[in-house]
Amino acid sequence: MQNSADSAVFVPHFHWDREWYEPFQVFRHRLVTALDTVLETAEANPDFRFTVDGQMAAIEDYLEMRPENRDRVVALVAGGQLAIGPWLILLDEFLCSGETIVRNLRMGWAAAADLGGSMPIGYLPDMFGHVAQMPQILARAGIEHAALWRGVPGSVDGHAFRWRAPDGSEVRTEFLFDGYDNGLDVLLVPDQIGRALGEYAEMTAGRWGGDPLLAMAGTDHNAPDPQLAAWLRRASSEERAITIATLDEYIREHVRDEVSAVVTGELRSHVRGNILPGVLSVRLALKQRMAVAERTVDHAERMNALWSQRDDSPFLSLAWHKIIESSAHDSVVGSGTDETSDQVEARLAEAAQTARAVRDAALAEPAARVPSDGYLVANPLPFPRTALAEVDVVAPPEGTVLVATADDGSAHPVQLVSQAPTVLADERMDASQLERVLRRIHRRELFGRLIDHYELTPGSLVFHLAEVPSSGPFDLLILRREVAAAAAAHPGEWRVLTLEEARATALVPVDVPASGLTSFRVAPSDSAAAHPTASAPATATDRTLSNGLVEVTVAADGTLDVTGADGTVLRGVGRLVDGGDRGDSYNYAPPARDVLVSEPTEIATELLEDGPLRSRIRVTRVYEWPAALSCERDVRDTRTVPTPVETLVEVRVGEPFVRVSTSFLNQSADHRLRFHVPLPEPAAGSASAGQFAVTERGLTAEGGWGEYPIPTFPASAFVSAGAANVLLDHATEYELVGDGSELAITLLRAIGSISVNIHPLRDEPAASEIPAPGAQDLGVRVENRFAVVPSATGWQGANAVALAEEFRNDVLVTRGTAPAEGRLPAAATGVRVDGRDVLVSSVRRVADDDRGPGTEMRLVAMSDTGSAVRVTGAFTEATTVDLLGRPLSTTPAADGLELSLGPWEIRTVVVR
Repeated sequence: MQNSADSAVFVPHFHWDREWYEPFQVFRHRLVTALDTVLETAEANPDFRFTVDGQMAAIEDYLEMRPENRDRVVALVAGGQLAIGPWLILLDEFLCSGETIVRNLRMGWAAAADLGGSMPIGYLPDMFGHVAQMPQILARAGIEHAALWRGVPGSVDGHAFRWRAPDGSEVRTEFLFDGYDNGLDVLLVPDQIGRALGEYAEMTAGRWGGDPLLAMAGTDHNAPDPQLAAWLRRASSEERAITIATLDEYIREHVRDEVSAVVTGELRSHVRGNILPGVLSVRLALKQRMAVAERTVDHAERMNALWSQRDDSPFLSLAWHKIIESSAHDSVVGSGTDETSDQVEARLAEAAQTARAVRDAALAEPAARVPSDGYLVANPLPFPRTALAEVDVVAPPEGTVLVATADDGSAHPVQLVSQAPTVLADERMDASQLERVLRRIHRRELFGRLIDHYELTPGSLVFHLAEVPSSGPFDLLILRREVAAAAAAHPGEWRVLTLEEARATALVPVDVPASGLTSFRVAPSDSAAAHPTASAPATATDRTLSNGLVEVTVAADGTLDVTGADGTVLRGVGRLVDGGDRGDSYNYAPPARDVLVSEPTEIATELLEDGPLRSRIRVTRVYEWPAALSCERDVRDTRTVPTPVETLVEVRVGEPFVRVSTSFLNQSADHRLRFHVPLPEPAAGSASAGQFAVTERGLTAEGGWGEYPIPTFPASAFVSAGAANVLLDHATEYELVGDGSELAITLLRAIGSISVNIHPLRDEPAASEIPAPGAQDLGVRVENRFAVVPSATGWQGANAVALAEEFRNDVLVTRGTAPAEGRLPAAATGVRVDGRDVLVSSVRRVADDDRGPGTEMRLVAMSDTGSAVRVTGAFTEATTVDLLGRPLSTTPAADGLELSLGPWEIRTVVVR
């Protein structure tokens, strides 16, 4: 067997950032030129190989501009010269959901199959760390190998290791320990490749064992030199054989050594490469847009699969494609220029809009069976729940109350939270101008409402508007004729008054089945007819909120003391700490002479709602934050900006957590603001949920490369430390500070440059020093929302997996469209999933040419003990499929499906 000094395999490739320091279309122009060169080089030299960066986006973007070259691409894939796939795009794994990762792989694999087949390697060359469940995702798609660079711990001393997911799944992983461009230095002087290769082989000999040296011959945004194959042929000799291969060929045909090193879980070590953790918190809006888009398309898929006769899969695929494009590791991270980030934000908004259209169309079908004086409520979660629906209703007459009546005749109390004005317009004008007023009317609509009736008397025209008219037909032509006659008979000044029926915003408690539908209507009633809710009511005083499960007291300094259902108390929740940030989009950096601001100059509280269904207090704290950093960048400016921060504190009936949202208008640059949750006892570590796992971390991170290992970590669904559990709305950065005594959650990190050349916590620039003023978020209202669950028994005792799903997924409410005053339809259950610590990440419509249509569900056991799961619904058989949708086994399921999920197992089933 040859040793590493005797042979080398060169893998020509490029790494293609779809957008970064230039927007997408600028980079695509370069991409087309680069791939033109690759195709020409490969066709001219049958020995040439090229690996297209593991992402099909590069091929799709190219063929959109060069559709005439599709057959050329197919021929090169078939001949083994071009390796494409398996991903649609190279993503940031921590800033999207686990479901997005799976869809990325499925869409990339399918796109590659259309061109001849995918490279079966989980190629992840430049991600800023890797999630714990990636080995299981790859393994359950039938992929046995991965290749990556960043995040690998110092315990790996070879060029490969066995990467193990929490469930025990493994993939052999090629460690690109010198990066994905390690072969370039060898190629700097074409006539000296043999010598340079020998020196590099000697320098790295300890890593290769008996395997050939792997030389990744490529870099960002450039095709290899067309003469590369000729250079390597000249450099190859009996003493040192050189082969050109795809990455797949290197791993499958040239690697021989058994791999003994095992790494379990996420890869976030700084020891062999920068992982650039500041991307977790820069450009907050992108993280929030991603969460909204993912949540909206998920709800749309569920509603379309369960309650619609129309298959809107093309629209859903479009929404997913735009989400996945935006998940690229230089896109959602916000490390691009302002115009690039604006484009990503717009793309995510478009994805959400596309999905919203599908969701609303799906709900319109069952809403057509609900009377127009009623409301349809849909539950996107596969377990029954009682939730609050917020609806617009007719305000009750003085002295009466409103109740919500369900289809079974039961009535529940309603809480009015606001009342709308009834006078929409009061105008005086000459009679000759009345015709202009009538132009506002479109058939029956005026000011967004419908004309119920009107009163026409000399000198006066009064419109009475309603959401649902109670009078008979309305004829606009008759109104025009009558007004013209009255204006002619009574010239001079007229009064035109537009009145709306008294409207109010109401909160309604709704019992909604698993993945199901229910409906209700709201009407005045005798208070004795309303049944109280099963849970204790939400109550409030000027400084306290309670619902029998959680209690909140606003302290004198504006922070919160929160008492949980088990008596656990968290004191000082919401202490805000603002400090300077002289870093960039990739890494936080405190200025050398930082000024931390944690004490407000003013504090005010206001009771907004006092139950019985929801209670709210607004706490306003004013802080004097430095306006920016000084010109020397290591000192915060002495000029300060008074900044009011509003904290909305809320408890709802039946919820064991307190909802908290913060809002402020950012007027300061170069700073980081964090929300602190002090712990009753210091914690030795934390746990955060995201991407199909709950990952435990300590108080430090492993360093050694040239990047200070600041222990800021990602969390998506929740983060838990000691007795504190915080449910999250979007991917968020957190850190345990004060030797584990406080949990700090980043609300804003405002910076002004993509990268800075001299960074106190990073040895080398992460990119060019390009201004990014938009990343300062100046003049932007910054809003964050989360929920706090005190629990002495941690996240599992708090049932955080289920609570996080409830917090993030509100019920969907729409108005009925059937004739008013009809009978409410009976409640309906969709698919129900029963089991502790089970996440259902997807419910969607699928089609199979052989088996016909079905409903695909993805379930994850979110614990180290596994889960017993029961799935019930209108189906008779269930097929277990892999993550690419290929059938594995089918079982009868007429009486429901019993599943035993192993620890952290991802299981996908299709029911029919």
